[in-house]
Amino acid sequence: MQEERRLAVLRAIVEDYVSTEEPVGSKALVERHGLNVSPATVRNDMAALEDEGYLTQPHTSAGRVPTDKGYRLFVDRLTTVKPMTGAEKRAISSFLDGAVDLDEIVTRSVRLLSQLTRQVAVVQYPTLSRSTVRHVELVALAPDRLLAVLILSSGRVEQRLVELGAPIADDDLARLRTRVNLSATGEVIAEAATALRDLAEAEPGPSALVAGVLVDAMSDHRSDSRVAVGGAANLARYGDSFDSAVRPLLEALEEHVVLLKLMGEASAAGTVTVRIGAEGPIEQFSSTSVVTTGYGPHDDALATLGIVGPTRMDYPGTMAAVRAVARYVSRILDEA
Repeated sequence: MQEERRLAVLRAIVEDYVSTEEPVGSKALVERHGLNVSPATVRNDMAALEDEGYLTQPHTSAGRVPTDKGYRLFVDRLTTVKPMTGAEKRAISSFLDGAVDLDEIVTRSVRLLSQLTRQVAVVQYPTLSRSTVRHVELVALAPDRLLAVLILSSGRVEQRLVELGAPIADDDLARLRTRVNLSATGEVIAEAATALRDLAEAEPGPSALVAGVLVDAMSDHRSDSRVAVGGAANLARYGDSFDSAVRPLLEALEEHVVLLKLMGEASAAGTVTVRIGAEGPIEQFSSTSVVTTGYGPHDDALATLGIVGPTRMDYPGTMAAVRAVARYVSRILDEA
């Protein structure tokens, strides 16, 4: 019973501190949360939570605020992820459904996520190496020139011109299209590239030219370290923690490699990961929390999306928004 009450006190302190941005006192807790105990009992519980490292007292006369350990217990044992309302789900769907290509999907997702959470949103572009080949299309632009279109499971589309050096008949083009797709479709990039190289060695001429161009497209890693960032203006809400939390984040927004390290590896689609303060991989972000999840078609996490911000954040609402946006983006990629 005592432990349950102390957990209820911790939950109330986290919620109030996130909401008011002020240290929380015992009297305010009793009044706002109906704890059905005296302020003296709450003070004793707060002192015990402080002794255990879950709370800290910034000033001798002030209330308490959660520590990283307190936030961790809150997230692990006390958080109930808020279900998205029907209106929120419809808003997400309508905002994302009109996206026509991968760039627009990522751009819309990062803007939507920053609006929903009022945090800095980060969306990693799907990495090429984790993608599979969905389809290869060969389009005749001229009798001796083709457009090779490589469509990946990530939604990425690569287009390359192929100069054949001699005209190709329609029937031969159809057979070439079939052979290329039999070699590459459904394979991860590395295996598809190997199969196309084998095709090039076995069949000189147009097959070798097309296969070589496609292998070159598959070897293009320009987007593997790309991220989209939105909502930097939301950091203005955290002026009281500018030096400890905001300044490092502002500097990191210019360094995508740092952001990718901060976000971590893509977790399984649907699994939300929360890293609080010093749990993260970079020391200067010890006042920052990161909420992420993986996204991709068929529940295959090709990349990561999420938010970064000071540890004082609405964890339940943020986790729900991150999970919901990832699900919608995955669905769009699945249907693309």
